[in-house]
This record gives sequence, structure tokens and C-alpha cells, in this order.
Amino acid sequence: MIRPRILAGFDWGLLLVPLLLVAAGISVIYSIAPTATGTVSLAFSQGIYALIGLTIFGIVASLDYRLVRGVAPAIYTAAFVLLFLVLFIGDVQFGARRWIDLGPFQLQPAEFMKLGLVVVLSWYFAAKEDVRWLQLTGAVFLILVPVLLVLQQPDFGSGLLLFFGALPILLLSRISREQWIGLAMAMLVALPIVFFSLQPYQRERLETFLDPTRDPFGAGYNVLQSVIAIGSGGLTGRGLGQGSQSTLQFVPVAHTDFIFAGVAEATGFLGSGALLALFAILIWRAIRLVFVTQDRFGRLLAAGIGAIWFWSVTINVGMNIGLLPVTGIPLPFVSFGGSSLLTNFALAGILASINRRHRKISFKG
Repeated sequence: MIRPRILAGFDWGLLLVPLLLVAAGISVIYSIAPTATGTVSLAFSQGIYALIGLTIFGIVASLDYRLVRGVAPAIYTAAFVLLFLVLFIGDVQFGARRWIDLGPFQLQPAEFMKLGLVVVLSWYFAAKEDVRWLQLTGAVFLILVPVLLVLQQPDFGSGLLLFFGALPILLLSRISREQWIGLAMAMLVALPIVFFSLQPYQRERLETFLDPTRDPFGAGYNVLQSVIAIGSGGLTGRGLGQGSQSTLQFVPVAHTDFIFAGVAEATGFLGSGALLALFAILIWRAIRLVFVTQDRFGRLLAAGIGAIWFWSVTINVGMNIGLLPVTGIPLPFVSFGGSSLLTNFALAGILASINRRHRKISFKG
């Protein structure tokens, strides 16, 4: 079979798996949250975002990923400016200022910073044979400033995710043992500062995580209802639109933060297990590229993207089943949200580009 040259080396899994995840998300969103404010269906809006995201994926995948290296600082700067602006002109929802209202589209800068931070750190470390203390301080600055801005919104979950997304890039960089010890000591000092800077409701969530039944109609309500929804799905699920917990909105924000509970209630253990299997395939695609990619920039990019997806899924599913505190992290490609969906399609496009070109040129320096 002769394939067109433009498709040579293309990893179809990086396209098909996101499409399956998007289809699952739209189906559940339609069944549990039929209308938004006004007359536009949330599922229809998500479909439009998916088409735009698919276009972004196609454009990014067709380009050489090494071009990102030249514009990495610009991408990071643009995301940083948006993060800064949202603190002043952002729209307040659920007690947090995280979105910039653009009319039909609610822009969430923290989602775009996931892309910005991964590409700028990969660019920063790709050209460094040995990382000196001053250079390490610069990298910490690149990570810490957006994390602090996100915490000011407040959005503890996204701040945590930015840190976890940066961590494997640091691990793959040439950082000495002494520097790691210094970073560990700095983090130990920062932990109590971060904890006491949290909003009262955020600290309450951490306390409720240890015992959700302590306040079943208050702070523990979301988690308890989510666990009930997941348990009621049984082995094969109750069917789309048939689950009482999600459809009757006992589970709050079931189309975003708690969409995994909606999936489990509708499709049961088998359906939610299949969803997690798709994520495992997607994350494995990124991990595999870390080991086979020849140039360092591509390897660091793949590691950061894989980490963003891994921790997004882990935190979202963990809070849905009561194993982690509620932090408001969307499930990639599944939860409703244009900013998240477009960012994840861009990340998938970068991985597809790396897969097509990683054997052609070994790019150093």
C-alpha cells in the first residue's frame, strides 16, 4: 500500500484517540447538560470547539515541531500576559477570576499557560549542556511566576498542574545532585507558605478530602455525590441520560470537573475503564517519544506534554472517586471547555509532528 508522502510516519493514534475521547465527552455532555445560558447547546458548542481544535491539530502536526523552538518565548510571553490580565479584567465564576469574557468564548489563560510553560522550558534546557545555579534560578523563575499568578485567581489545581508538567523536563535536564537538594529544600520551605496563602474554601477542601462525611451537605457534597454516581453505574452503566445523579444535577458541574462521574454512571465500570485505557494509550504515545526522539528539544517537549496529560487525568479521576482533594482540573478532551480542548489538540499536534520527524535530524545546540 502506497501512502501519500505527507502522511509518512504519521501516528494515527494521536488523532483517533483524542477524537474518541471528544466523542465520549460530547455524548455525556449532551445527556447531562443539554443547554447553556441562552439557547445554545453545550454539546453543540463543544462540537464547534472540537472542529477548531482539529484544525489546529492538523496545522501543528503538518509543521516541523522544531519551528516551535524559535517562537517558544513568544508563546510563553503571550500566555503570561493573558494570565496577568485575567486578574484585572477576568470574569468571576464560582468565586474565582479565571476567565476572560470574549462574548461567545470564555478564554481561560491558565490552560494556554500549560502549552507556554512546556515549550519555553524545553527551549530553555535544550541548548544547555550543563545547568549552572544561575540558569536553574532562571528556570525556577519561569515556573514560579505563572504558578503564583494562577494561585491568585485562585486556581490551586492549575497551579499544581503547571508544577507537575514542568517536573519531568527538569528531571531530563542536566541538573546536579546538589541542585536537586537545593530545589527540594526550597519546596519544603514554600509548602507552608502556599498552604496558608490558600483561600478558606480551598483549605476546607483539603480537610474535607480526609473525611467527606464530616460535612455531607457542604464541602463534602460534591465528592459524595460523585462517588454515588460512579457506584450507581455498576458494571455496564445506566445508559446516557438515564443516570439520576448526573442528569438531575445532584453532581455539580457534571459537564466539567465531574464529567468522569457522568461517564461512569452512564457506561459503568466497562465504559469508564475503556476511557482510562484510551488515556493510557495517549500518554504512552508521549512516553515512547521521550525514549526514541533523537534531539533533546523534542524529547523534553514529549515529556512535558505526557506529564500534563498524566497529571490532569490522575487529579481529575482522583477527585471524582474521592482519592484526591477537589481542585477543578478538567479531564483532557472530555470535559466541556474551549480553552482546554484547543490547548490539548495543540499538544497532540506537537506530538504528532515529533513522531513524524524525530528520526530525520538530530538537532543539537
